[in-house]
Amino acid sequence: MSSETTSATATGVLFVHSCPKALAPHVEWALAREIGRTVRLEWTPQPLMPGFVRATANWRGPAGTASAVASSLFGWQQLRFEITENASRVGDGGRWMHTPSLGIFHMQTDRAGNGVLTEHAIQAAIVGAAGDSELLARELRLALGQSWDEELEPFRSAEPGDAIVVPLHRVG
Repeated sequence: MSSETTSATATGVLFVHSCPKALAPHVEWALAREIGRTVRLEWTPQPLMPGFVRATANWRGPAGTASAVASSLFGWQQLRFEITENASRVGDGGRWMHTPSLGIFHMQTDRAGNGVLTEHAIQAAIVGAAGDSELLARELRLALGQSWDEELEPFRSAEPGDAIVVPLHRVG
C-alpha cells in the first residue's frame, strides 16, 4: 500500500441490522480495532427478532476501513449488516452486505453512492445468459446484489410491533 493510500481518510456508515445481544460488544471491538479508537454504539432492540439488537454508526478512518470491518464481521454468521465507504480522493466507494443465509456481497459505488457494474461483470452476465433475456435479467440482479437487498429490507425498515417472522438457521 502506498503512503498516499494509507494516509487518505474515508467515511461511511455501518448498519448492524441484527445482532445477538451477547455479540454486541464484540462488534464494537472489531470496529474499534479497524478505525483505531474506542467505539460505543447505541444498540436498540431489533423488532423482528426478540433478543437481537441493531445499531447504526457513521465512521471515519483510513481508506479501506469498510473492507476491513466487513472482513472482521463476516465470520459471525448470526449478524446481518451492511457497511459503506464513500468514494475518496484515492479510490471508489464500496458497499458490503452480509446475511446469514447468503454470506457476504460487495459492490463498487460511485461518488453518488450508486452501484457500479464493471465491464467484466456485465460481459460475464451476457456470456452466462447465452442469449436468454430472462437469464440475463437474473444474472444482472445477482450482480447488483438484489437478493441481499431483499433479505435486508425488512430489517432496515422494521419498527416496534412489526409482525414479520424471520426463520433462523441453526449453525453447527
